[in-house]
Amino acid sequence: MSSFAWRKSSFSTGDAPNCVELAADPTGTPHLRESDDPEVVIATTPAALRAFLRAAKAGEFDRIEG
Repeated sequence: MSSFAWRKSSFSTGDAPNCVELAADPTGTPHLRESDDPEVVIATTPAALRAFLRAAKAGEFDRIEG
């Protein structure tokens, strides 16, 4: 997984340790990780990632209660 070309959000500034990073494997499967714990990687489908990003941009996760 470390051979992936990880991309950090353009909203991340400097060397901020808590950024979501995204990479695709040779088959196009998207992988996500948090930069402060780079060994934990999740894989998803392109369709699921698009749906998640659409929902995040629409604010659907702004009021998640834990």
